[in-house]
Amino acid sequence: MTLSRIRRHPLTCPVSLAIFLLILSVQLVRAASENDPYKILGVSRSASQAEIKKAYKTLAKEWHPDKNKSPGAEDMFIKVSKSYEILSNEERRSNFDRYGQTDDSQPFGHSQHQGFRGSHNSFYFDESFFHFPRSRDFADSKYLLHHAQFNSDVLPDSYKRPYLIKVTSEWCFACIHIEPVWKEAVQELEPLGVGIGIVDLGYERRLANQLGAHRAPSIIGLVNGRVTFFHQAVIREHLRQFIDDLLPHKLVEKITDNNYIAFLDSWRVENKPSVILFDQVPVVPLLYKLTAFAYKDYVRFGYVDQGEKHNNRLLRQFNINTYAPTMLLFKEDTEKPVDIIQARGMKRQIMEEFVSNNKFLQVPRLVNQQLFDELCPVKQFHRRRKYCVLLITGEDQAFLTGNKAFLDFASVNKKDVLRFAYVYQRQHSLSARHCSIIRLHSHPRSVVILERRSQAGKVMYRSVSGGWNGSEEDKYRLHEQLEILQKDPTYLSSDATLPELNNEMAPMFIIQWMNAASDYVLQVYDDLLYSNWREMMPILSLIFSALFILFGTVIIQAFSEPGESTPRKPKPKEQTQSEEDASSRASTSSRPPKKDFVEVTELTDITYISNLVKLRPGHINVVLVLTNASKNALLRKYAKEVFSFSGTQTLHFSFLNGDKHRHWMPSLLRSTSDTMPSHSDEDEESPDYAGHVLALNGHKKYFCLFRPVFTGDDPNDSASDTSSSESRRKSRSRSRSSSHSRSRSHSREDGAVPKRGSNRATTIEVHHKLDRLGLWMERLMEGTLPRLQVTAWPSLGETNNSSAES
Repeated sequence: MTLSRIRRHPLTCPVSLAIFLLILSVQLVRAASENDPYKILGVSRSASQAEIKKAYKTLAKEWHPDKNKSPGAEDMFIKVSKSYEILSNEERRSNFDRYGQTDDSQPFGHSQHQGFRGSHNSFYFDESFFHFPRSRDFADSKYLLHHAQFNSDVLPDSYKRPYLIKVTSEWCFACIHIEPVWKEAVQELEPLGVGIGIVDLGYERRLANQLGAHRAPSIIGLVNGRVTFFHQAVIREHLRQFIDDLLPHKLVEKITDNNYIAFLDSWRVENKPSVILFDQVPVVPLLYKLTAFAYKDYVRFGYVDQGEKHNNRLLRQFNINTYAPTMLLFKEDTEKPVDIIQARGMKRQIMEEFVSNNKFLQVPRLVNQQLFDELCPVKQFHRRRKYCVLLITGEDQAFLTGNKAFLDFASVNKKDVLRFAYVYQRQHSLSARHCSIIRLHSHPRSVVILERRSQAGKVMYRSVSGGWNGSEEDKYRLHEQLEILQKDPTYLSSDATLPELNNEMAPMFIIQWMNAASDYVLQVYDDLLYSNWREMMPILSLIFSALFILFGTVIIQAFSEPGESTPRKPKPKEQTQSEEDASSRASTSSRPPKKDFVEVTELTDITYISNLVKLRPGHINVVLVLTNASKNALLRKYAKEVFSFSGTQTLHFSFLNGDKHRHWMPSLLRSTSDTMPSHSDEDEESPDYAGHVLALNGHKKYFCLFRPVFTGDDPNDSASDTSSSESRRKSRSRSRSSSHSRSRSHSREDGAVPKRGSNRATTIEVHHKLDRLGLWMERLMEGTLPRLQVTAWPSLGETNNSSAES
């Protein structure tokens, strides 16, 4: 009997396996059909975008949880929304049509896990068979953020209130553990004014990348557009402290008996009302900080701890009840608050309504265009007219009486249709110059009644006659005109266009730059301290590569400079060869010159040794000799002629002032008198060396000489510059093509010129003395100029001393 059972058992295995595979395939088909976005929306695969959008709107209205109270309405609404997200995007729709996936690497409905594919595409195993999705509470679904919604609503709103954002996903098991703490934190922080948001890492990958969140769960704080990650244990107290730390420091000033007078008197400088909260808690409540952050641009906030002994005089002066929190609001009058509120349980709505109703002073100063837009809004046809009564005054002591009288008049004549304000004429002088409203040439102080008609600055106005001195007559005249205006709106007969007001409260550029730099440094420090090191490897590798290149270059230069500075003595056989190849090496080692710029240094007692005597081997200094009278003209011509050679690394360009060192040239030529006797005679006859150019080789102690040559052009001809440049180009082309012309130019430029030519050259005008310098520079680079050897270079100081003795 046992044997027969053993024989029948193998026969039952294929049957049970077939049944299991059949059930598995049915489940797979059912799961695939349930996750098919086309079937969920009830459209065909060839449906257009208009049909898909129409079907989505119909199903969204049908399954919205606010209208449909059935148990599965919420899940169906989420499926409809996700299906529309897939089919409305052509790329994701094509992905799904080809591979059954919503993304490039993820199947529909699962953001973090992929299905298993075999070696053949015929078999596909979907995880959804084992996936039991947790149903997200609809209370959480209202916090879901989308990329467009985040940039249009949340990001601008973060400048008025902080946001706490949770990054989660469907397959995040750690998210389930922090869910109870998250709900408690939301229930506590949201009533205080903290914005709440949830980002699904699977369906909002673009938004997650923008926030820098690459894993779930993550908690992010957003304040003033800046993203900060939460890195502590997920406890309600830690989340509350995290929001407290995100808020800017010094939002609320600690008030005592010693500083409360200065705090209330600061309304003149800050141009803001002041709010003081009295409470028995030693730490400023988070609700009060959040209110201060929301209205930081309008009101200044202070806090008084009733338990401290240093606040008794303050409590007695304002008769504060110590059994309940009390808020006082002060404007121009620092002795008496304009509004007061007291309640045992301060609510956010009560505090915001209390502050929003008193955002401005009774007569605020127009410090920027935003304040002007809020105080004096543009006329709307469906709203009641708003008139702005504007006092143009100054900030000196002489204007205080008139300003105080205007404030008293505004306090008595409070009306909804009237807004009183004043402006300093010096702070907005540009506006006053362009606006015909302000007529300060006859009255130092004036009052203007205006009504804004457009955002472009068009206003209707009328100036109060007689100016404003603060007298009873001025008050009566202004009151009379305001009464006429309320009866007849056409009383404002003049029109003008106002430019935008300057922002008096804007910080300096250096302060803005320092604040931005500090925020960036803190962000980088936070990223380096808490970020995943695998994500930081590209940045770290880039930083280390830059440091390696920088320090490597410094080390190479440090070790290479001493070797280059010590000249290497060439062998006797190689000396002649190195002289012949000097010009060819100089031409090949050229770098592109700077545009329209030639660096020319003056040879003085300080630069003479380094630029000539100790010049490195193979380097040549091209020196122009000039005088004080011809300095500007010769330097401009010199730079124009040698500009094409300024990129050569072995050439240096200098000039020598012949008036300062008049005996240096004769001393240099006398040292070559043995080799060139004719030069000394010529130098004695014509001592003017302005326009001479010398190519000095300090290491080998020789030089090449260029003398001004008459080119055949009329010096008095106005077009001589053009003709000289054309003749110079022609002579260059002839010098390259004909040896006869080269020998002729050689006889002109190497100094061996007939006596008659030298006499004629003395009559050359200053701007024509360097006409043939470009051709001479070409021959210098070719190495075909004659070289005049010297025994030793004369010193600038020695030549002056010797001339004095003679």
